[in-house]
Amino acid sequence: MIDARHLGATALALLVCSPAFASPELARSKNCVACHHVERKMIGPAYKQIAERYAKDETAPGTLSEKVIKGGAGNWGQTPMPPQSNVSPDEAETLVKWILSQQ
Repeated sequence: MIDARHLGATALALLVCSPAFASPELARSKNCVACHHVERKMIGPAYKQIAERYAKDETAPGTLSEKVIKGGAGNWGQTPMPPQSNVSPDEAETLVKWILSQQ
C-alpha cells in the first residue's frame, strides 16, 4: 500500500521540478533572457510590459506562443524577434503563460 504522505511529497516534487512550473529556468535555458528581462526593456520588451499589453486579450496565449516559435516584428518597434525553433509548442505555451502572469 502506498503511504499518502510519500505520494503527496512525490507529487509536490514532480510539480516543482516540472518545466511547466519552472518558467524562469525554462526562459534561461531557451536563452530568452538574452533579449528579455522581467522588469526592464532590453532588446525586446520586458515581460511585465507584455503582460500588461495582453492582460485582457483572451487570444494572447495562442498568438504569443506562435510568435515565440515563428518570430515576429512590428509590435514592439523595429527590432524583430527571430524564430525560436529550439522551443517546442508546449514550452512556448509554458513560457507565455508565465510571461502573462508577470503583471
